Amino acid sequence: MTTGFARHTVAMIATHGRDPLHTLERKLDPSHCALVVIDMLNDFCADGGAMAEEGLDVSPAQRMAGRLPAVIDSARDAGALVVFVRNVYSTDDDTYLSDVWLEQAGRRREGSYVERPVCAPDSWGSDFYSDVRPLAGEPIVTKHRFDAFLNTDLDLILRSNGIRSVVIAGVATNVCVETSVRHAFVSDYYVVVPSDGAAAYSSEEQAASLATIDRYFGQVSSCDEIAAIWDAGRGSVSEAIRQGGHVEQHTR
Repeated sequence: MTTGFARHTVAMIATHGRDPLHTLERKLDPSHCALVVIDMLNDFCADGGAMAEEGLDVSPAQRMAGRLPAVIDSARDAGALVVFVRNVYSTDDDTYLSDVWLEQAGRRREGSYVERPVCAPDSWGSDFYSDVRPLAGEPIVTKHRFDAFLNTDLDLILRSNGIRSVVIAGVATNVCVETSVRHAFVSDYYVVVPSDGAAAYSSEEQAASLATIDRYFGQVSSCDEIAAIWDAGRGSVSEAIRQGGHVEQHTR
């Protein structure tokens, strides 16, 4: 919670007729929180994937991938909705790649999308990386741009399940994660981003993106803090939330 978060601010939020989610514990209440895992795919994380071939350092994504399974398991055990988001970009006829996209790629992406396919359907590059993968029955959203909400069914899935807050993790922090965070915020979802559960391909990009998210779009936390809250309330609303007063319950 932001230092100095004033009582009158909480009161103003409450005038909208909804219980304000002004603490991390409230935002993470599994009855209305979803974990959205973005682009944890071989092309973005693995040695030999498209980003590695582009010359980017994928080791931060690989280290982050080692931390995510525990957080995902905590979300599942607590009863939070878990949604995986993946890309389909390159196809034989470039159905999804516009002239704008290809021009940018040709100038700045070292052959990706133009000379080298990225996340082609049913390819190794488009498969989930390592142990970060959905269970049977968990929603998988397919996108064709950086934004996980644009022209996808993500918003429909979230609203159909009574979701008010989203934890957004994955790669890259400053590209698909941040773009999706911005869309979530302006769509009136509370947003939480684990600083070590999202990764960029340089420390400078990571720091700048997290600072922007924290300032303007959501709350930055950590994998351990998020998992601890979910573990404390496993199977029910956590004690921390119960002590905070009324909690809205949503049936999925």
